[in-house]
Amino acid sequence: MKVSLVIPVYNEVESAPLLHQAIQQALQGRDYEVVYVDDGSRDGSVDVLQKLVEESGGHFRLVVLRRNFGQTAALAAGIDHSSGEVIVTLDADLQNDPADIPALIEKIDEGYDLASGWRVDRQDAALTRRLPSQIANWLISRVTGVHLHDYGCTLKAYRREVLEGFRLYGEMHRFIPAYAGGVGARIVEVPVRHHARRYGRAKYGLERTLKVVLDLFTVKFLTSYAAKPIYIFGGTGLAMIAGSLVVLIVLAARRLTLNEHMIRSPLLLLSVMLFILGAQAILMGLLAELTVRTYYESQSKPTYSVRRVVDPAHGTA
Repeated sequence: MKVSLVIPVYNEVESAPLLHQAIQQALQGRDYEVVYVDDGSRDGSVDVLQKLVEESGGHFRLVVLRRNFGQTAALAAGIDHSSGEVIVTLDADLQNDPADIPALIEKIDEGYDLASGWRVDRQDAALTRRLPSQIANWLISRVTGVHLHDYGCTLKAYRREVLEGFRLYGEMHRFIPAYAGGVGARIVEVPVRHHARRYGRAKYGLERTLKVVLDLFTVKFLTSYAAKPIYIFGGTGLAMIAGSLVVLIVLAARRLTLNEHMIRSPLLLLSVMLFILGAQAILMGLLAELTVRTYYESQSKPTYSVRRVVDPAHGTA
């Protein structure tokens, strides 16, 4: 299978030549292509990459974005400009080792749909990088049901079909395993090496954690309720209406036992508000159902994913 290596690059002028050499050594003898995506670098990375690509022949390609769109957008651009059956993603900072790429591809050859790198001995600051990452990995695994030790490791290998059917936004690239797990992809973790940063500085800090948490809400909704939004809107609405009835029963009991006037209690207002909000949530769920049905039916999108078909009369597909 042809391998497409997609590498987002942002201000990595010093790392680029060493990365380029390491990639050639790691993929020697394979049918491969490398797509560098410059994400608005300002340090001369584009010039260095262009020279490397022009000198290296047909295996390498450079996509230059008009400005800095972020890592997720850069990965999406690289995937769109690739053609391989297997797509491998890699950071350009040399912290991940290109020599680990063959180990990921071997797992794809074994029948897995996604091989995810796991930085077992991560060489980053404990407080600002490793601890937030561990918390995020635990939270994402709990919410999505796809349990990985290292969602944040960019070094991953995918079958192309796993990446089809959805677009990447925000910081969504780290959630691809969750999307893949939602359609029944076979996922495996592969321990990979991790090196301390040699050049430049990290592009992300603690502020990224907040973005990840917010994107997690979107991922959970899209993977669990995108096809049936009435379940979350209707379920929330019914819970609010049930709460409204409970409050009303409490008010009635206090009226009968303590002779308190219901209309004077603030709980009556709470009961009414919960009932109204619950009814609105159910109506929103119905509107969302209409939108989802229009989305699927107007574009003839299937609501299922087929791994293979065994048909002796026509062969296995």
